Amino acid sequence: MAKSKMHKLNQSMNEIVKIALYIRVSTDRQAEEGYSIDVQKERLIAFTKTLDGNVSYELYIDDGFSGATLDRPAIQRLILDARSKAITHVCVYKLDRLSRSQKDTLHLIEDIFLPNNIAFISIQESFNTATAFGRAVVGILSVFAQLERENIYERTRSGMQKRVEAGYWPGGGGVPFGYDYDLEKGILVPNSDADTVRQLYDLYIKGHSLQSIANMLGLKYEKLAAQILLRKTNIGIIEYNGVEYQGQHEPIVPREVFEKAVALHAQRSEKRLVSKTKHLLTGLVYCGVCGAKMRYQKWGNAGYKLVCYSQQISKPYLIKDPDCNNETVWAEAIENAVISDLMDMTAEEINLDGTEGAPISLEETLQKKKSSLEAKLKRLYDLYAEAGNRILLESINELTDEIKKLSKKIEEEADKGIWSESAKAAKERLKNIRETWNYMDVREKRNLICSVIEKITVTHSSVRIDYKY
Repeated sequence: MAKSKMHKLNQSMNEIVKIALYIRVSTDRQAEEGYSIDVQKERLIAFTKTLDGNVSYELYIDDGFSGATLDRPAIQRLILDARSKAITHVCVYKLDRLSRSQKDTLHLIEDIFLPNNIAFISIQESFNTATAFGRAVVGILSVFAQLERENIYERTRSGMQKRVEAGYWPGGGGVPFGYDYDLEKGILVPNSDADTVRQLYDLYIKGHSLQSIANMLGLKYEKLAAQILLRKTNIGIIEYNGVEYQGQHEPIVPREVFEKAVALHAQRSEKRLVSKTKHLLTGLVYCGVCGAKMRYQKWGNAGYKLVCYSQQISKPYLIKDPDCNNETVWAEAIENAVISDLMDMTAEEINLDGTEGAPISLEETLQKKKSSLEAKLKRLYDLYAEAGNRILLESINELTDEIKKLSKKIEEEADKGIWSESAKAAKERLKNIRETWNYMDVREKRNLICSVIEKITVTHSSVRIDYKY
């Protein structure tokens, strides 16, 4: 091999050359393709022997680390040595060994190496940054390095889509409770927690609440129990990018059990505000200071007060602000204020003639829109599989985000317990409230209140009532 001379910026003839030889391999496949640690080490050391002068080198090796980020131990050590001027040159076998990110490559060269008078050499591309031409070439090549990384990402994403369509788990994190991921087979496999999942469905169908089930089964909180209950993975379905696919994994519960539990959940979500309770406003009252819900709390023999959940420790996940200074208020006073407001509403305010009696079901409307978008997404995936251009991929990403937002909105609407009763029927009952109120039991009164009131906000001594109509 012919002798090579490196001309570092401002380098004198007597200066010792201290070269950092950086080596990176991210996968076994790269080693098979000629990028193994031994191959890179051999070629880099051989290159140092072609140089004139007093040359020493040190190896910086990242074994099994992706070039997509700089979160690698050896590259971080190299950066520290560069800033402390412990090295004079950085040498790699190929540019993409340093990084596959254009931004990171230029950051290392322009912000780390050049300011500290360190030359960067890539022996495969035959250039160094001691020259203006070398620095320009680095910028050009780093663009292609990033392009390759993006191509790898798109191929990986497309591969995951094909896996899911074939019924395999897409991999990565987020393995559902009750399953393990069999890497060799590529599918989910029920584990010891599968019995817990079955018990959850059995208890829920028997009438237990999600909070009591969470307590009995040792789950962290009620919401986790709800997530497990509604997860379609439990019946062999894989949901990916808003679309459902039949998975190859074994279901934990039969479909009829799942559908029965989901139907019960929908009914209980809708009716939870009129559950068996003697309190008129349970579930409707919110703190105007921090936004948390407010609960009824027994206050000795004097009655009940409404207390902000942020001032309670019974359900930590409902705390919005531990320093909330909202006052506790007598529940009877708030109830009387609400009843009085209902009684005082005029016919014009009720606006009975302004509705056609259409069912109030925003959730159903959103579900129809979501189904339409999912069908459109499926068509886009089919087109992308054939053409594979970037415009289609951007459309898929935008549509996926929109479906996710819709799904979140649907969950929010389900949490609110939107009523299927028609607006006309609800307003008719409100119109006759003066004549019927004293003949209603607590459940009927709550039913009426919940059908017309969206939210009650208590801020110290003031009350705000938000109506649905």
